Amino acid sequence: MATAVENFTEQVHDNLGINRLGIWLFFGSEVFLFGAVISTRYYMLGSKTPDEVNQVLGLVLTALLLISSLTAYAAEAAAPAGRRSLMRWSIIATIVLGLGFLSGAGLEWYEAFEHFPHTTAYGTILFTTTGLHAFHLLTGLIMLNMSRNPNRFTTESHWGVEGVVKYWHFVDIAWVFIYPTLYLIQ
Repeated sequence: MATAVENFTEQVHDNLGINRLGIWLFFGSEVFLFGAVISTRYYMLGSKTPDEVNQVLGLVLTALLLISSLTAYAAEAAAPAGRRSLMRWSIIATIVLGLGFLSGAGLEWYEAFEHFPHTTAYGTILFTTTGLHAFHLLTGLIMLNMSRNPNRFTTESHWGVEGVVKYWHFVDIAWVFIYPTLYLIQ
């Protein structure tokens, strides 16, 4: 029969629970970071968005990220089911869509340098917000690449896939708030 000390030790060393709590605490801190950047836009500019903003590009970038959330979810669902091939190809599809987003963001910056110099309020907000988001997206791509090897995970132990997909969803949700802030508010 297990003693109270052994039961306590098992509860303290629940790695999956600790990992899940840790990622949610991390997300909480990131909400404040993105919230500060987004609220700065409204404080400095109100609801005015320049006419030169490329609405079509913003919509394409948003579509890429939303589709990538679906492929990321497919990877997360495939891992505990033992569908290694589906998990791997879903992660690869997510990476490709993420790289497409980063390429589009690079085009956005190229156009923005012409219309919104970094010395203007909108330029500063645009480059800071999209740069912060691109950094998070790049980090997610690196983590996705590290987790694409299906042999590293089992049906019982797949936190690496679950954690990175949760992070990817967070980055996508951040964009859902950034997109209307930079492109749609008039």
